[in-house]
Amino acid sequence: MNCKNCTHKIHGNFCSHCGQAVKLKRIDGHFIVHEIEHVLHFEKGFLFTMRELLLRPGASVKEYITENRSRLVKPIIFIIVTSLIYTLIAHLFHIEKVANNIGTNISSTELAISNWIHSHYGYANIIMGFFIACWLRIFFRKHDVNFFEILILLCFVMGVGMLFIAVPVLIFGLTGFNLNTVFGVIIFIYLAWAIGQFFDQKSKLSYVKAGAAYILGFSTFSMCAWLLGLGYDGFIKYLN
Repeated sequence: MNCKNCTHKIHGNFCSHCGQAVKLKRIDGHFIVHEIEHVLHFEKGFLFTMRELLLRPGASVKEYITENRSRLVKPIIFIIVTSLIYTLIAHLFHIEKVANNIGTNISSTELAISNWIHSHYGYANIIMGFFIACWLRIFFRKHDVNFFEILILLCFVMGVGMLFIAVPVLIFGLTGFNLNTVFGVIIFIYLAWAIGQFFDQKSKLSYVKAGAAYILGFSTFSMCAWLLGLGYDGFIKYLN
């Protein structure tokens, strides 16, 4: 018989060309659980990925890029899942409403953008990653690392950062204690350490440049958001 996927001749239980099974298993509860595990890559260890990124982030990401891409959770899936965890916790305790207390001295468009960033911090963090990657590419241009490999690095370390951010949100929701400043410092130190370790763990300058790239990336992202609101308001006034 011919394979129903690629039409090649089949001799046995599987197609030798594409690997398609002659008879597919029936979809049941076990199949659904396996598919979820496969998507999240849990069979390779989500907790193992977290441990590696906490203990030796730079080295483990470098190994993922250059040697073995099956030991860690896929980077895009990782940052999506960690951002989802943060978003669920933030919405559970209605933390997104904090942005509404910014003030009245800014335009409605700027306020709307600021509210969106605070209520969709996971997505905003991903967008900010592109700005940080640009600065890292500039600061570490002598290293044999391209822009997309830097994005992979940021998906991993900023994914861990999203879980760090979720901790003070959870504490504030349960106890009312605001530890955002403390964890903000912790997150900055972790990101500077993790990124610096990836490029050159023996050089102190590497950690300084990593921290500077993060600050500049955050500042550039914030400025672009402000210019977007300012430009939109100016355009609307011009039309009126």
